[in-house]
Amino acid sequence: MFSGHSANAPMAFPGSGLDRAAGLRRDTEALARLAADPSSRVVLFWQGRPAFTSDAALIRVVPGHKVLRYAPETPIFLGREGESHLFAADLSDWVPEGPQPDATAFFDATEQTHPDLPPGAVFAELRGRVGGLGARDAELAATARALFMWHRSHRFCARCGVESALRDAGWMRACPACGGQHFPRTDPVVIMLVTRGNRALLGRSPGWPEGMYSCLAGFMEPGETLEDAVRREVLEETGIQTGAVRFVASQPWPFPASLMLGCAARAVSDDITIDPTEIEDALWVTRERLTAIFAGTDPAIRAPRRGAIAGWLLQQWLADRLK
Repeated sequence: MFSGHSANAPMAFPGSGLDRAAGLRRDTEALARLAADPSSRVVLFWQGRPAFTSDAALIRVVPGHKVLRYAPETPIFLGREGESHLFAADLSDWVPEGPQPDATAFFDATEQTHPDLPPGAVFAELRGRVGGLGARDAELAATARALFMWHRSHRFCARCGVESALRDAGWMRACPACGGQHFPRTDPVVIMLVTRGNRALLGRSPGWPEGMYSCLAGFMEPGETLEDAVRREVLEETGIQTGAVRFVASQPWPFPASLMLGCAARAVSDDITIDPTEIEDALWVTRERLTAIFAGTDPAIRAPRRGAIAGWLLQQWLADRLK
């Protein structure tokens, strides 16, 4: 998505090759030992925000660190890194002084310090920092945030309504009443670079920051192929008909838990008719104008935010890597 940063960077949240060690998730005795092992590390979250060091890396604390007294739940097991085992703890029960984040905002830049963390450390919105994280920190942050947000919104059994309990080191919830088992969900979203000759199709949703445009996107529906989802979403939002569609790349997007399926689509019509319930505006942008947008010199549209797949797709098209 577009918000005012350079796009000269790869996609955020790439696969870093993290060993998720799924075989350990049900070994409660081993995990209890590892959660207390001095060689293990714990990444920290508060209100969906990771804790970052002063140089913008994820903070990793040792088990037993005093800040963990604010984490009532058992930490989530993320995986293994060499000889170290990685966990994530949610400190959302901590109530700091000062301004609180706005959970309804598309993007809230509120940052919060904590007295138990090193000087310069902050809890900050992940969306604004994805472009600066290394591959491993990005994968850990995306995984932990998506899991924490899932637990927050799926506390109660979808079968009988009874409050469920965290199991499998955070990778499942079990209902004590009906025996239902519930697993983290990932929502597939098609995001498509729609082109026609020398032009690309961009749109913006209501409530986005001023000057923010992106590739069109939408959730897939049951029983739908990837290609059909692309054609349906483009037609519903803009009235543009598309022909050839091909998959290009994917990106985990933990806001709250999506998998962005990046596609390239060829338009076979020109006239835009927007659906105002879906988007606020849509327009064709030439390669020349898109070059100015990336350079930050366009008067109306901001440059892409670093790391998001929308900017990456557009960058690939400008570089003639998408045919």
